[in-house]
Amino acid sequence: MQPHPRIAVCSWSLRPESPHALAERLQALGVRRIQLSLVPCATDPLWRGGIEVLRHAGIEVVSGMLAMAGEDYTTLESIAATGGVRSDAHWCANLDRALQVAALAQQHGISLVTFHGGFLPHDAGDPLRRTMLDRIGRIADAFARHGVACALETGQESASTLIAALEALAPHDVGVNFDPANMVLYGMGDPLESAKALAPWIRQVHIKDAQPTAQAGTWGRDVPVGEGVVPWADFLRVIGPLRWRGRPVHLAIERESGRCRDADIAKALSMLDAARSTLEVSDADLPLLRRES
Repeated sequence: MQPHPRIAVCSWSLRPESPHALAERLQALGVRRIQLSLVPCATDPLWRGGIEVLRHAGIEVVSGMLAMAGEDYTTLESIAATGGVRSDAHWCANLDRALQVAALAQQHGISLVTFHGGFLPHDAGDPLRRTMLDRIGRIADAFARHGVACALETGQESASTLIAALEALAPHDVGVNFDPANMVLYGMGDPLESAKALAPWIRQVHIKDAQPTAQAGTWGRDVPVGEGVVPWADFLRVIGPLRWRGRPVHLAIERESGRCRDADIAKALSMLDAARSTLEVSDADLPLLRRES
């Protein structure tokens, strides 16, 4: 199998011990593109120089990921309180992380960095919402000064809440990293309809699947692609044309649980390879898509 040229894997899915180990795992999977967690590359001596190691191995970093300090994913309540830019206690540290990652991304020609904004309050008049949007805007501006675009990971709020936030953030040019499984895991709406609604802002897509929770107020379950409720055939028909609108929209396979992650990623690659005709766009289609963009 030869993966589609715009398919990547999220580095953290493989839990690599070093850049060399990561390159070896990717080569074994036949993957040549990656979304790379950038905080270790900026702060961890073991990972400094990691981008050069990956490129020497023929791995292209198509995007980066900015992980925020102090996030606690133990429960929905704990991540609601600590996720993204919400925490006052960690805001200064997170802004400093963003500045370091923005400079690193510029240095290495990484054009997109994604991150979790956190649970945005639904009420437009909520002072916390205004604070969080201000912080996201400041991070976006920091990336823009370095010529790097940024995108918010989906799932911690409904599509309608996120759209309202994106419209409020319009002067800062913030996009979306759409994760269909997160919509299921957080119980925040139908992934297909959410993708359609957020389509104008989508800059990257995570390929991940999930089963909804059977008990309100708890997590759904992260499962291998094809074993959850994401309607992949329909979803890829929606995503396919978006990938040709102006800027490249990569697909990044993410797997955050399970003991056999390499095998699960290989399964996702097979699914995408089988859907190649859905994801490809012919030369005849391109003028129409450009007019629509």
